[in-house]
Amino acid sequence: MSQALIKLQKVSFAYPHGRPVFQGIDLDLPPGRRVGLVGPNGSGKTTLLHLMVGLNRPSAGTIEAFGRVREKEADFVEVRAKAGLLFQDAEDQLFSPTVLEDVAFGPLNLGLSRTEARAVAERTLTALGLEGFGEKITYKLSGGQKRLVALASVLAMQPKALLLDEPAMGLDEGSVERVKEILGSLDLAMIVVSHRRDFLKGLVEETFCLDGGGLLPWDLEKPVTRIFHEPI
Repeated sequence: MSQALIKLQKVSFAYPHGRPVFQGIDLDLPPGRRVGLVGPNGSGKTTLLHLMVGLNRPSAGTIEAFGRVREKEADFVEVRAKAGLLFQDAEDQLFSPTVLEDVAFGPLNLGLSRTEARAVAERTLTALGLEGFGEKITYKLSGGQKRLVALASVLAMQPKALLLDEPAMGLDEGSVERVKEILGSLDLAMIVVSHRRDFLKGLVEETFCLDGGGLLPWDLEKPVTRIFHEPI
């Protein structure tokens, strides 16, 4: 097995009765490595993250995560505990009545006591500038606040890797910089999907562009355009 925390080998994916989304993707996420992922809307960036935690399954290829090849649903239970996935839509991540309950839910599931889980949740909220938000009603928050709470719920799990789908979306500039600072301070492997090149610059160490079914190394100084023209 490789030393990568997550490794995709010749991975392809197509929705049922649909055109292939991508074919033959290779991608490694070594410990501590921060990787950016860019590409046009509909190129499959979210799908790629979902494959890594078993929410979708590849039509071909191998997914290796945390030292094991993962194929069945039971294989991915452990992966989801170790790889924190931030959904693109915060509404998909938040389901408890209050902010504190949402952020504490993951630590409780990991076996922490209620007191310990509450302490972890409160520390995480404070780190994201959300001190005092614990008792707020989740569905009444603004879109940007929900985004930050969703990120807090992921970080509170203390994952070994982060899979972040548009973490800066809907945030004001102050919150964007705060999130970037926090992520940059973490000694964690992460894949960050973002349309904001300014957010990725200085945060990630390498970037790939997903488009037209393929994955290529990408320079953040270049705009994202249609780079693969051959039909797949």
